[in-house]
Amino acid sequence: MKIASFNINGIKARGPALVRWLESAQPDLAVLQEIKSTDDTFPRALIEDLGYNLETHGQKGFNGVAIVSKLPLEDVTRGLPGDDSDPQARWIEATVSTEQGALRVVGLYLPNGNPVELEGDGTPVAGGKYAYKLAWMARMEARLRELLALEMPLAVMGDYNIIPQTEDAARPDAWRDDALFRLPSRKAYRRILNLGFTEAFRARTQGGGHYSFWDYQAGAFERNDGIRIDHILLNAYAADLLQDCRIDSDVRAGEKPSDHVPIWAELAL
Repeated sequence: MKIASFNINGIKARGPALVRWLESAQPDLAVLQEIKSTDDTFPRALIEDLGYNLETHGQKGFNGVAIVSKLPLEDVTRGLPGDDSDPQARWIEATVSTEQGALRVVGLYLPNGNPVELEGDGTPVAGGKYAYKLAWMARMEARLRELLALEMPLAVMGDYNIIPQTEDAARPDAWRDDALFRLPSRKAYRRILNLGFTEAFRARTQGGGHYSFWDYQAGAFERNDGIRIDHILLNAYAADLLQDCRIDSDVRAGEKPSDHVPIWAELAL
């Protein structure tokens, strides 16, 4: 089974680029981020005409996540538990089944967190975007503890808006004070990894120079001035099935591309 994650940066703007990639890469399942569309205005035919099932959790003009799958999507849930007042569409879950077994999939779009607003003592300003990011990650950790208790293969995929290590940025010094690379952000990510997850890409590839996002400005892609912020985390059951994991960086050179590219993993499932 080939599973993937792709921040498409707007389904209406990047629909053709998404279709080209789906036709070329043929993932069995993919989670999408930043669809920037409500559920009722999502151009479903783009996906369904390719033979995929589709589940969305949308929001007008911002955020929004989706799952596309050649297999039926079961037990679909929308929204990250822990804050009923949170209106942002950033989390979707579903289960897919094959003859070899079932896989629980999470598609997420983790908050960016910028600008970083801090009190005089260095704590995040209550109600600010950075405080929201860290609180969201705490809710994420709590939900993943619940999913791990199911004791079945689990893949948690998406745009994490986290640069895990210095090797994951072409110019790490430029990101030192950014919400994507600040130490509290990376510590929160590490706490999630330490629940028992394997980061699929790093299980297969080491070293720097591997990125999943390049800014549209100043020829960043041409200079490979990127960062790696799109990740696939696998619990122990899923990690045992991992066969490969790669980043489709060539997609960034296509017509009207997203500023992100897909990351995919193959599982023996």
